[in-house]
Amino acid sequence: MNPNSNTAAAPAARDAEAALIADIAGFSRDPLGFVLYAFPWRSAGTALAERDGPDDWQRDILRAVGEGLMTAGEAIQVAVASGHGIGKSALVAWLLLWSLSTHEDTRGVVTANTDSQLRTKTWAELAKWHRLCLCKHWFTLSATALYAAQAGHEKTWRIDMVPWSERNTEAFAGLHNQGKRIVVVFDEASAIPDQIWETTEGALTDSNTEILWLAFGNPTRNSGRFRECFGRFKHRWRHRQIDSRSVRITNKKQIAQWVADYGEDSDFVRVRVKGQFPRAGSMQFIGSDLITAAIQTEARSFAHDALVIGVDVARFGDDQSVIYARKGRDARTFPPIKLRNVDTMTLAGRVAEEARRLKADAVFVDEGGVGAGVVDRLRQLNVNVIGVQFGAKADGLSPTDAVERYANKRAEMYGNLRQALKAGLALPDDQELIADLTNIDYGFNARDEIQLEKKEEMKKRGLASPDLADALALTYAYPAMAGAGAGRHLGGGGGGRLVSEWDPFG
Repeated sequence: MNPNSNTAAAPAARDAEAALIADIAGFSRDPLGFVLYAFPWRSAGTALAERDGPDDWQRDILRAVGEGLMTAGEAIQVAVASGHGIGKSALVAWLLLWSLSTHEDTRGVVTANTDSQLRTKTWAELAKWHRLCLCKHWFTLSATALYAAQAGHEKTWRIDMVPWSERNTEAFAGLHNQGKRIVVVFDEASAIPDQIWETTEGALTDSNTEILWLAFGNPTRNSGRFRECFGRFKHRWRHRQIDSRSVRITNKKQIAQWVADYGEDSDFVRVRVKGQFPRAGSMQFIGSDLITAAIQTEARSFAHDALVIGVDVARFGDDQSVIYARKGRDARTFPPIKLRNVDTMTLAGRVAEEARRLKADAVFVDEGGVGAGVVDRLRQLNVNVIGVQFGAKADGLSPTDAVERYANKRAEMYGNLRQALKAGLALPDDQELIADLTNIDYGFNARDEIQLEKKEEMKKRGLASPDLADALALTYAYPAMAGAGAGRHLGGGGGGRLVSEWDPFG
């Protein structure tokens, strides 16, 4: 290893650098030794002053990688399914820094389930540990790469952050580094498509090369290649399932609350706490296949279809208020209106304007928190508004053939929306809406009722509040009938009665 050195440096500095190079080189097959040596554990005045090293499970994985390097000719494939908050991003950062620091001209790729996860979680954690590393001056960290500072090695000695794309798999097909070291990391691997796994597997065929393929994530899907690392292909992978309760750094109070809310044996706790795969299907409430079909579906509506508006009211500075209009199976023709940093009176005025312009038959508003003020003002403006409490009891207004039972009104509305998607609802090709709809996970409470992941929990996962999806789901809060806006009042949160038995999915 020949990092840049200052030719004018004092002999003592050169000697110290030479000693550092020799020490780090000694850890080429000892990731755990590198981690214990390269970071200032228990050093006063540092971010690690109160920590004495990796957790037990992290030490086990680091040892497993080191042991795998002793087996010539075989790729080291490690899969870790875990609960929430166990420190997997830190482990990813350590392994990346170790792999670069202990083998000249190492090449690698890091990807994740979403671009947001990759940038705000995986890469942000790498930046943190790079700053703490004894040999940080050997490498330059950019927004998308960590590469050697030594001149002439910038393109051959590097790790790149690469968002996956099913239409563009070249980054994963070109992972060749004959005779040296290759590292591939899949973060939140459950949501990475099989095509990317297959392309990567086909690329990792170089002989006489150290190959590390590391897959981490919550086990949110009961199918796909990540699941198969623990099933059909488990003989190829060193696999571990980590219960969050067994890890020192996890928030035990939060975990206990999840267990109380969803039940010890619920799929939510299995996935988010125990690191176990759900019993069947996926924890994703609305599947990507439904969204893809809805984008390709022709937008159609009829004269007898009611035009309804859903309004999600922002509560925090980084959220947005959304006004979403839908007519029958057409949720595409009227673009949703997205508003940030508006007060409740301004929002109510804009909603009233849209309701009159579109001759809306009903306006459903999230009445929780500050939304109550919007509902009150709309009633003053003589708008046919119905307040909806997301946390209220489900009303049983799902399609007659639905077998699901819902824990609250929000889950029921999303259940109605999912049924509508199955029946041919047309959606716009709006990436923000797509992300909102597909990011929401679910579980079951103690009464075996469907309960959606809370917005607060989504934010802890680095996801945005699903404001667009909530506004669309609100249009399925209660049935409506064309002409109901002409001075007639609907039932539900507004306190009246239903004016029709209109089927919102028909």
